[in-house]
Order: sequence, then structure tokens, then C-alpha cells
Amino acid sequence: MNAKEYLSQAYRLDMAINTRMQEVDRLRSLTQRMTTFYAPDRQGQPCRDAHACEDAIIRLMEAEEALNREIDRLVALKEEIGRVIRQVDDDLCEMVLTKRYLCYMQWEEIAREMHYSRRWVMNLHQRGIEAVEGILEFR
Repeated sequence: MNAKEYLSQAYRLDMAINTRMQEVDRLRSLTQRMTTFYAPDRQGQPCRDAHACEDAIIRLMEAEEALNREIDRLVALKEEIGRVIRQVDDDLCEMVLTKRYLCYMQWEEIAREMHYSRRWVMNLHQRGIEAVEGILEFR
């Protein structure tokens, strides 16, 4: 795995988490829509498909647990990537890498925030990537 792939892992995992969050929201909405209905053969007594409700709630709980595991994994991965980035000797390169790979900022945002041209930011990024390549070789 090269330096860019290594540093980009957090972004890809974050996108997967966002997708899983949408799934959890969909399941939560589904369980909230499950209502009691009255069956004519039970003389007005409520009848509910308890198994369907139970299955939906179990699926929701499992999805939430998986989501929490993924979030824990993302936090640990970002800490690890942060430790590697902090080993870069050049403060400006470190800052660009942090903004790009831990804050997920676009190039234009980084350049504007740092008061540099996009081209200079890309130059700092390339130098930072080369430094990370060296750091990863010794791991």
C-alpha cells in the first residue's frame, strides 16, 4: 500500500460509515412504522405480528452495533494516521496532510485557509506524501 492509499483509508471508511448510518436510519424508521392492527376474528382485540416486530428490532440493534464497531475502527485509524502525519518534519506539509486526510478538505479549501495557491498546496502535499512513504517504509 502506498502513502496515498494508506492516508485515504479513513475517508473511505468514513464514507462506508455514512452509508451504514443511512441503513440504520431506514431500519429505525421501519420499526417506528410498525403498528398494531385489529383483526376481525379476534373480536376487536389487538393483533400484532410479534415476530416481524421482533425481527425488525433485532436487525436494527445488530446494524447499530456494527455501526458502532465501524466508528470505533475509524477513530483508531484516524489516530494511527495522525501519528504518522505528525512524524513529517515539515510543518506546512504536515498541515496540508492533516487537512486533506483527517479533515477531508478539498484542495481549494486548504489553499484558501492557508493563504497559498492551489499549486503550492499540491507541491506541499507531494513533499508530504514522499515523507510519509519514508515513514511507512520503516514501520
